[in-house]
Amino acid sequence: MEGSLQIPTFDYLPSSLDFSSVESRNVPAVLIGCVKNWRAFSNWNPSNGGLDYLQERVGSSTVEAMLSRYAPIFYGDIRSHERVPLLFSAFIGFCKQRLQDKDVGGACFESEGHGLVGSDAEQSSLLLGEVPQQIYLAQVPIMNAENDDRVQLETLKEDIQTPAFLEKKALSSINLWMNNGQSRSSTHYDPHHNLLCIVAGCKQVVLWPPSASPLLYPMPIYGEASNHSSVTLEEPDFSIHPRAEYSMKHSQKVILHAGDALFIPEGWFHQVDSNDLTIAVNFWWRSNITSSLSEHMDVYYLRRILRRLIDKEMNQLLGENSAGMEQMEKHSCELPNNGESDDHEGNLDQKCASKDLKGSKLKQRIMLHELEPLALQALHKLVALVHDSVKVADQTDSVLSTSGNASDVKVKGKQKRIGTSNLFHLEDDPLAKIVWTLEPLTLQDVFVAMVHNFPRTLEALVLHVLSPVGAEVLTRKFEELDQQMTDKERNDFYQLFYGVFDDQFAAMKAILNGKESFALQAFKNVLDQNLGVTYDGPKTLVG
Repeated sequence: MEGSLQIPTFDYLPSSLDFSSVESRNVPAVLIGCVKNWRAFSNWNPSNGGLDYLQERVGSSTVEAMLSRYAPIFYGDIRSHERVPLLFSAFIGFCKQRLQDKDVGGACFESEGHGLVGSDAEQSSLLLGEVPQQIYLAQVPIMNAENDDRVQLETLKEDIQTPAFLEKKALSSINLWMNNGQSRSSTHYDPHHNLLCIVAGCKQVVLWPPSASPLLYPMPIYGEASNHSSVTLEEPDFSIHPRAEYSMKHSQKVILHAGDALFIPEGWFHQVDSNDLTIAVNFWWRSNITSSLSEHMDVYYLRRILRRLIDKEMNQLLGENSAGMEQMEKHSCELPNNGESDDHEGNLDQKCASKDLKGSKLKQRIMLHELEPLALQALHKLVALVHDSVKVADQTDSVLSTSGNASDVKVKGKQKRIGTSNLFHLEDDPLAKIVWTLEPLTLQDVFVAMVHNFPRTLEALVLHVLSPVGAEVLTRKFEELDQQMTDKERNDFYQLFYGVFDDQFAAMKAILNGKESFALQAFKNVLDQNLGVTYDGPKTLVG
């Protein structure tokens, strides 16, 4: 978990300024004992006559109760539960029966402590045993700014006190949450900021930042429960949701006792376990960011955010092998010597490290013996990979030498890309890995040498062998190279490079099509991981 996302704990009621610093960072916060001064804290306590008090105050009100088909787990998908009207006095009767049948004053989960438990702790199991039909009062309105008619328990507002740091907020709603037995809510996020206040009982909350969304497999964005995870709580199937196996490494867990509160920012996934007869009140309000969004800018924001996520995904596709990149770079500086002594071996690392990236001038012709060991090694590997990749249908279209160099190749006839159009990960493409590990000016020397010694091999590399990830790597290296050359050097190099091709536009098209195919795959990954949507858009672009 990034340090900037660690959950802070306040053992005092924060001022508006203190809370604003937390809210602006969109990070949760635990507020210990901040609601102990509420009348509800003493009047609603089931162990101290609180059920009788609630029955007297709002027993005649009809509330909406949630019945789960998977009790004691309550999933957000409406197919998994039903909401039924219920007299509040009837619910209080169920709670009193529970209070008589079982001691509900025991320990809260595995710890009696408050606040943050730890991000690497595994989620504890509830000892549910044989439980009767679970009834959950979820999100029963005490105040609703948009629809007064939905408010069912307005009388209870007298027993709660809006914290000072929320007094200037435009609250959307205040709600009661109450369960008659232990319960679990499915992993989900809310579109509002949330202050969850524990009046009685105990709750355990596991939280994930919005960036962990791909690990939690959110429901499709077009669905009725799009803010809920599709990973089941009781028996997660990691063959269906393999990324979910690592989700707990990115989580933080807090335990809240009566009197405590938890700020849950919008977009943060959370999964809540509630102890017997737990009563909570929550406040929802719109964030400053959400409130400031102009409707006429929505499409622009959507495109900007998607582009940012695509760029991030593209970097991740290139960085999957980053752990072994240093080792790969070291090996790329080693030349095979068939077990014999090599005069270059002692100072090869020094030569690799001392290459001047800024002062190198473009050479119009580079002979093979002029190449530095690293460039020569890369050249040999690239030529070999292209030769191994070029496959033709019959003897007529076989590999022919036409450039005066027996190691060069030419592919005759109409050819398609050779088995590389579905390579999107750096670790899957040895050619792309070679290009990725070379410094830009070293890669330039390699290409110039190919122009003069293996022109048809270079042509085959770009037109027939270059994969989508290879095209992305190549264009990134070209961009880095552009920053290290003068305008004249840049023009001279690209004239030399593209001059190899009979049709220069075909070469540019092959590179750009591959690059766009790579971005398209990243886009598909973004939709799948973050929106739960499979995109079957345009076919992969190939040359």
